[in-house]
Amino acid sequence: MEQAMRDFFLFLSKNKSMTKLAKKYGLRFGASRFVAGETIEKATNVIKELNKQGLCVTIDYLGEFVDNVAEANEMADHSIEAIKAIGREKLDSQLSLKMTSMGLDISDEAVMRNMRRILDTAKENNVFVTIDMEDYSRCQKTLDIFKQLKSEYDNVGTVIQAYLYRTVNDIEDLNQYHPNLRLVKGAYKESPEVAFPEKKDVDENFKKIIKMHLLNGNYTAVATHDDAIIEYTKQLVKEHNIPNDQFEFQMLYGIRTERQLELVKEGYKMRVYVPYGTDWYGYFMRRLAERPANVAFVLKGIFKK
Repeated sequence: MEQAMRDFFLFLSKNKSMTKLAKKYGLRFGASRFVAGETIEKATNVIKELNKQGLCVTIDYLGEFVDNVAEANEMADHSIEAIKAIGREKLDSQLSLKMTSMGLDISDEAVMRNMRRILDTAKENNVFVTIDMEDYSRCQKTLDIFKQLKSEYDNVGTVIQAYLYRTVNDIEDLNQYHPNLRLVKGAYKESPEVAFPEKKDVDENFKKIIKMHLLNGNYTAVATHDDAIIEYTKQLVKEHNIPNDQFEFQMLYGIRTERQLELVKEGYKMRVYVPYGTDWYGYFMRRLAERPANVAFVLKGIFKK
């Protein structure tokens, strides 16, 4: 039942007609639980509140199905606007973005031009940028772009997904760049030919890459809501005397808020992934796919209105 629900919401996340409808009708139906608003101004207010609670942030302007250069350039403009707002308001925030939003599926020239524009602005404002990882078909291309940009900029990192078979090799290959990586389980529906189908195998691989990356001496963002993975990380850093400034925990805005604050009180760096923008539908569906409990929260929100 849970897998069927997950597959259903992942299917809905790719529906272009629903995406258009969602843009038209705004942040209704509970999406505001997970999305900080449609404008940078609203997102900025959310970040300020989170910062006051001791939480740091990474902000993401949401976008799906970008298929022309004008749209990709506009998405890059939104990222640049967000970076300038972070600098102007002195927010404790980084930026996250997807390569497809920057023109990955259009041309190498488009995506590299937009990324350099963004990273130049980020450098001026002392903002770190993380390149999000997408589905398997775009994994190698994303890593190739990351390697190129990492040779030009210090303020860029990327994401590695534990559910892929290739991940251990990617961690080894990227080590030469001393990268700042966000490690995640992975949220896309992938074939068993490229990804572990069983959760227990994903969890074991997740632990393995956390250990590898930390012991390589690289900065590690452990992005998870899973207490077992959080506890594993805590024990690992204690056992190997890894300082708290070499890693952080990351969670999504609107999910496990109390746990986020507990980790801050325990002295850990806790970063919240805060998405905003009008193109929220695909992101929202993927959050519902991840945890059936999220669906219950949304239904409660709708019936309260």
